[in-house]
Amino acid sequence: MIALMFLLQTIRIAIPYLLAAAGGVMSERVGVIALGLEGLMLSGAFGAALGSYYGNSPWLGLIGALVAGAIVTSVLAVATLRFKANQVVVGVAINLVVVAGTRFFLRLVFDSASNSPRVPGFGGEGISNAMLASFVNPVVWIGLAALPVLGWVLYHTPFGLRVRAVGEKPEAAASLGVAVAPLRFRGLLIAGALASLGGAYLALDQHQFTDGMTAGRGFIALAAVIFGRWEPVRVAVACVLFAAAETLQIQLQGAQLIPSQFVEMIPYLLTIIALAGVVGRSVAPAALGKTD
Repeated sequence: MIALMFLLQTIRIAIPYLLAAAGGVMSERVGVIALGLEGLMLSGAFGAALGSYYGNSPWLGLIGALVAGAIVTSVLAVATLRFKANQVVVGVAINLVVVAGTRFFLRLVFDSASNSPRVPGFGGEGISNAMLASFVNPVVWIGLAALPVLGWVLYHTPFGLRVRAVGEKPEAAASLGVAVAPLRFRGLLIAGALASLGGAYLALDQHQFTDGMTAGRGFIALAAVIFGRWEPVRVAVACVLFAAAETLQIQLQGAQLIPSQFVEMIPYLLTIIALAGVVGRSVAPAALGKTD
């Protein structure tokens, strides 16, 4: 029973990682560094809270998340694809602007510096177990399917072949008639939608938006992308591994066996260890980060 509850909690925690990492895989497969995942998740979370609160429906919350993600993604795309800005700088700027922007609009719209009012979420109120109730949320199932479906798209469809070609050899793809910039823009829109759904899951699951509620999950999702070597199935395994570390952290905090400060380090320490062992022998998409 304890093992089952650990598994359920791990899956629940893994959902935002899975969605953001799926967005990260798509972004980097088209050659754009996914350093803005944190900002995309946070904007999606705020958009979901805004749509759900004013529309009184979690479905409108999801639409709000997608709209917010599309706006931020469009800014990222224009800066990197149209004006050829450095992708690392743009990604960092996106994260900083979204953190400040959501804080500003939180104060403006909800007159609060910390959190929004309670917003409608997806069902499950009649289920006594909170973790089982989370599986009523359709975003959970979207998250579980995101990376396997993305893997199928990348390796079994013409669109996926073009995406991989653009991420590896954009000049060769262009010589065969592939419109590189529009394809990269579409890929970024898909990436933004997936990452913003990861943020929407957090807001709708907690029934409110909290300032900075993504708490570094976008960076951990990016670490999962690198650790998984840009292969969707491996990335999914990495996300579950990081989610299990976070679940272990929560369990150890409850047991109070060791100081909480050390326990809180577990997911981030695991991320550093994992990357230290894999970055040197990973092969990123060849055109990743190139602005030309």
